Amino acid sequence: MTKVAKDWKTAGLSFGDQALCAFAQKLTLTPDAMLKDDIKQLEDLGFTQTAVHDAVQVIGYFNYINRVAEALHVDLEVDVRAWEK
Repeated sequence: MTKVAKDWKTAGLSFGDQALCAFAQKLTLTPDAMLKDDIKQLEDLGFTQTAVHDAVQVIGYFNYINRVAEALHVDLEVDVRAWEK
């Protein structure tokens, strides 16, 4: 398992990547708490509006797919290994 998958906070990521992971975590766990300032923080680190938009789309997509899979009790595909804990 990669360090990022185990704990992104201790994986030695760049400041920008840490900010993006924090953004993804907040959007995933508390979407109603998102503020314009969350986007501005990423922009201040050099992320373009397009990059932020793309990140939101990917984060939202994976949250959607995971919720659908959990709700329907979808099993992993045979060739996909579960993350070790």
